[in-house]
Formats: sequence, C-alpha cells, structure tokens
Amino acid sequence: MKVLVTGVAGFIGSHLAEGLLKLGWEVKGIDSFTDYYSRKIKENNLKNLKENKNFSFVEGDLLEIDLKKILEGVAYLFHEAAQPGVRESWGKRFGLYIQNNITVTQRLLEETKKFPLKKFILASSSSVYGESPLPTREDNILKPVSPYGVTKLASENLGYLYYKSFEVPVIALRYFTLYGPRQRPDMAFHKFIKALLNDEEITIYGDGNQTRDFTYIADTVEATIKAAQSKVAGEIINIGGGAQVTVNETLRILEEITRKKARIRYIEKQKGDVLHTFADISKAKRLLNYQPKVKLREGLEKEVAWLATAKAQK
Repeated sequence: MKVLVTGVAGFIGSHLAEGLLKLGWEVKGIDSFTDYYSRKIKENNLKNLKENKNFSFVEGDLLEIDLKKILEGVAYLFHEAAQPGVRESWGKRFGLYIQNNITVTQRLLEETKKFPLKKFILASSSSVYGESPLPTREDNILKPVSPYGVTKLASENLGYLYYKSFEVPVIALRYFTLYGPRQRPDMAFHKFIKALLNDEEITIYGDGNQTRDFTYIADTVEATIKAAQSKVAGEIINIGGGAQVTVNETLRILEEITRKKARIRYIEKQKGDVLHTFADISKAKRLLNYQPKVKLREGLEKEVAWLATAKAQK
C-alpha cells in the first residue's frame, strides 16, 4: 500500500511515517523545511526513516511542486504539513498561515479529486474551538481566538466541501496538544524539560492554572492510522488524551521525573491562548475504536529520556 505523508520531517509526520512503515506500507514523504524551527532538527527526525527501503523522500514546497507526479500511485494521503504556532500567527506572519494552511490544503484537495484515493486524512487542531464549552464536542459552535485557529478551521471547511462536491474521502482529525519524543522546540513540554535539565528559568504565560488535554504522540499515530483504515468519510473527529491537567500540575510531575526544582516566572497571558481544552472523544471511540493508552506521567518520562539523551550526545 502506497501512502503520502506531507510534513514528514516534522514531529507528527515523522512518527506517523514510522508507524505506517511498521505496517509494511510504502511511504512517500514530502517536506519543505520551513524556517519555523531548525532544519537540523527535522533532518534528525528523518534519519531512521531514510534507513527503511520502503521510505522515499521528496524535498519540495506543496505550493509549487507537481502534485500529479507526487500523488501517482498513492492510495492514502496524510496531510500533516502546516504552519504551526498560535502566538506566531498574528500580524505580518499571517500570510504564511494562509499559504501553508489554507492554500496548500485547497491545492491538494483540488488535485486529489482526480485520483481514486481511499482516504484523505487532514490534520486539524483543537484551536478551532476557541473558548468553547467543555468537554468540546465536534458539533460545538466554533469560534477560534487565534489567526492560526482560523486557518485550521478554513482547511477543515475546504475538506468538507471537496468531500461533499467531489467525494474526496476526507476525515479531519482535531488533535489536542500533542507531546512526546521529537516534540517541536517551541512547544511547552520541550521548553520545560530543557529548562529543568539545564537549570534554567521556566516562563509560564498566565498563572499556570490553565488546563490542557495532552495527547501522547503514539496514541495520535494509532488514531490517525485507524482513521485511514476506517470506512467513514466526511467526518471531523477529536483526538485527545482523555484527561484535563493544569500546566502547574505538569510542572510538578516534571520536577519529580527530573528530580529538579523548577524556577518559574509567570508573565501575562498571550493573545490567542485559550484557558482550557478538553476533548470529548466519544466519537473517536465509536467510529475508530480509539482509546488513548499512554498516561501523562509515562509519556513525560519518555520525553524527558529523549531530551536527556539528546543533551548527552551534544
């Protein structure tokens, strides 16, 4: 089975490609190495993949590349490429979010309507909900509070349009705060752990009592593959970790794991940051037989071990 993973050098894309290769699928990956964070990090994410004979890699920009050639023979498309970051999406950089989250998605959908795809998995985000009542259900009213969230919602809407009009078999997955080994360096746990290991100060936006539904990367990969293998299409499905935890509580857990005392500085809440997220995952359980397996402490232990190893190898 031949599949395409966009954004394959990223945190989610690289883990997903590894999961697909374990199933014996032939994986083609594409990435443009945008400058949101270091290219070296992304190249390291690809190291194990490139050693697998069933993996091939194309460096290219989805806005410009010949999609017909890239999609030839592909049965499943996993669209993980995006311009990430809630706080970076304001102001002058918003154009990048339009291009990489909306225009790229439309271009892929327009091309895939010509192909007999079995499934188009579209990565979305809990950011589409904004300050929606908890636990958030897929049919909640959507009022994103960041430009990033607006672009992810637009990409979801495009997916549904192409499903409805051209029968492109799209499933949009709303991921909730993913973490684990190879997490992006701008994400909270990566920053917290690195600061603890290096005896550095940790900056918290707000008072730390904001809560998140943290989802371990292996659970996310399992859910994503199950979505591709499912018989459903035209659906939007929450993928969460199954628990709501404060940022302060995660820091206490990390202090216990690292045996270090955090030096914390609390600063003003940032525009676009929601106070609380918590996914209703009953739809994922029903349609995908999804059940998150990795508890927060176990997942954090694995991310700490990964970052500690990376630090030791420097």
